[in-house]
Amino acid sequence: MVRRIFWMAVGAGAAVWAMGKANEAVHRLTPDSISGTAARGALRLGDAARRFAQDVQSGMAEREQELRADLGLDGTAVVEPPRRRALRPEPGHRAISAAPGSPAAALPPERSTTPRSIAEPRQRRALPGSNPTGRTTDGVG
Repeated sequence: MVRRIFWMAVGAGAAVWAMGKANEAVHRLTPDSISGTAARGALRLGDAARRFAQDVQSGMAEREQELRADLGLDGTAVVEPPRRRALRPEPGHRAISAAPGSPAAALPPERSTTPRSIAEPRQRRALPGSNPTGRTTDGVG
C-alpha cells in the first residue's frame, strides 16, 4: 500500500511538472510573447549597432589625429611653400607644331602604335609547290 501511494505521488508530481512546462510553452507562443521577444531582440541589436557606430567614429577620429600629426596638418609643422619649376619638355616628347629649325623639328619621327595587322595587310607566304599569284600555269583561268 505504501508503494502505491509513493508511485501515485511521483506520478502526480510528474503531471504537475509537465503541465507547468506545457503552460510555459503555450505562453511563449502567444502573439504578445512573440512580439515582446522580437522587440527585445531588436532593442539589443540596435544597442549593439549604436555601440559599433560609436567605436567606428572614435577610431576614425583617432586615426585622423594620427594622420594630421604625421602630415603636419595639426599646426605643429612648418611647411615651406613649394618652389615653382620651369616647364621643360620631358625626353621623348615633341611640341605640337614644330617650326623648321626648332629643336622639336630635329627629333626623329614618332613610331606608329597601330598594330601591323591593322596598318598593313599581311603578306601570304607561298606553300612549297603552289603558285603565290593564284593563277594556274596551264594558261587557263
